[in-house]
Amino acid sequence: MPKKVLLIEDDKDIRDSIVFALQQQNFEVIASEDARILKQLQEINPDLILLDNWLSDWKSDANGQQLSKEIKTNPATSHIPVVMLSAVSNIKEVTEQGQADGYLKKPFELDALLEIVKKFTA
Repeated sequence: MPKKVLLIEDDKDIRDSIVFALQQQNFEVIASEDARILKQLQEINPDLILLDNWLSDWKSDANGQQLSKEIKTNPATSHIPVVMLSAVSNIKEVTEQGQADGYLKKPFELDALLEIVKKFTA
C-alpha cells in the first residue's frame, strides 16, 4: 500500500511539480491549494504533511507555522510528521516554532524533496 502524503501548497506550479514527482515514486498524494483540507485531516490520515508556510489564499490570519503547531499539539494528529516548505530566510526558526518535524527551503531540487519525504515515511 503506498504511503499517503498531504500537500498544502498555494502555488499551482510548485504543487503540480511535487504531485508529479511523488506519484512517480508511488506515493499517494492528496494536494490542496489551501488549509481548509485540514478539517478532514483525521479522515485522510496521511503518513506525512508537506505544508507551505505562506498560504496566500487562506482566509484567516493563520500561516503554515501556526497550522503546524495546531496539528502537532492536537493529540489526535500529533503523530503525523509535518515538513514545512518555505522561502523565508529563517525557515529553521519557523519550523521549530511551529513544532514541525522538518523543513525544505524553496527553491529546492526534486531529489531533496524525495529524500525528505522518504525520510519521514520510511
